[in-house]
Amino acid sequence: MITTITHLSPIPKPPFPSSVHFHPNFPLLRRHRHLRPGRPVSVSVAAAAPSDLLTSVESVASAASVLAAIVLVHESGHFVAASSRGIHISQFSVGFGPALARFRLGPVEYALRAIPLGGYVGFPDDDPESGFAPDDPDLLRNRPVPDRLLVVSAGVVANLVFAFLIVYAQALTVGVPVQAQLPGVLVPEVLPGSAAARSGLLPGDVILSVPGVAPDPSVPVLVDLIKASPSKKVLVTVSRTGPEAGDKQSLDLTVVPDTSVDGTGRIGVQLSPNFRVARVHPNNLSEATVLAVREFTALSGTVLDGLRQTFLNFSQTAEKVSGPVAIIAVGAEVARSSADGLFQFAAVINLNLAAINLLPLPALDGGTLALILLEAVRGGRKIPREIEQRIMSSGILVVLMVGMFLIVRDTLNLDFIKDIL
Repeated sequence: MITTITHLSPIPKPPFPSSVHFHPNFPLLRRHRHLRPGRPVSVSVAAAAPSDLLTSVESVASAASVLAAIVLVHESGHFVAASSRGIHISQFSVGFGPALARFRLGPVEYALRAIPLGGYVGFPDDDPESGFAPDDPDLLRNRPVPDRLLVVSAGVVANLVFAFLIVYAQALTVGVPVQAQLPGVLVPEVLPGSAAARSGLLPGDVILSVPGVAPDPSVPVLVDLIKASPSKKVLVTVSRTGPEAGDKQSLDLTVVPDTSVDGTGRIGVQLSPNFRVARVHPNNLSEATVLAVREFTALSGTVLDGLRQTFLNFSQTAEKVSGPVAIIAVGAEVARSSADGLFQFAAVINLNLAAINLLPLPALDGGTLALILLEAVRGGRKIPREIEQRIMSSGILVVLMVGMFLIVRDTLNLDFIKDIL
């Protein structure tokens, strides 16, 4: 499954524009149930035929366009909310760093910048050259708490609305994927040399039962059973699809889990629920709305559960945090597999961006919201400007450092980069 970290906070001094709301964009990538399961995929273009290379380029471009559109929607939420309240705006940018293209329309400069970590909406609150008096009532910092809450939360709201519209469009066009649960537990991957491989388990096998222990196993039941059985024989009944269509055979295999350093058993497989995905097409707008609401709710639950698991088991899930390079790689794989999958990809990234931004952490929208709410609790007494700027600036520095680390790491993990190195 896929999650995005962005933020909204004022920056006091150059090299960043004054009082800019700045959004580094690096997702926390987790597999969604409708996306292809397995390990993170990567984009490989080395030694590709011209047609394959063209397909790869088109897929990467599609995924990058989706990511750029999501950032654009998020920033547009802040922009529209501020404009609707008559708040002064100085800049609107997608990306940051050197400008690739820019133009000015009225008092606002619009720019496309080189580093794809997100974007920002700039406010001239601390710009001495803006021409606005420090006590101008239309500067963002001088607006009442409700107006500032509206502007700061509007990016998240925009992403939620956009995610629902994407799911609704999916329902009207290609249909909504619905899982039909099948018996057993699927084994998508078997590590070479592992206990599972030595026992004869193969990728694609379906574990139907553990005779005498789990007649109808689930993933959690099997995981608990394997952990509790180091160096013990575990008999499993599996279903295996043969080379011929419809050719299936049932096998009894004996697996002896290896012993992990913590004393629990492990067999070296990836397990997932066994299901078939079918598409449901609505007959009218009413049915489409019901399907879209149901799918939007399910996707939201999946994203929130993924975030919860990430923070509760951060030491085990930290390696799953991914930046824009990995997101584009996964999106490109989805686009190559099925253009329909881009609907799910876009919706999940939108929901990740919204959820992460609500966290009350410095440099995120949630952090800014927390400071505004603290001001309201204090009876309208503002937090000292220097303290607020230090909190947000330190948060931005951390976000940028993590973002650049993820970009470098994910780039080095691409197949064609590995081939070069």
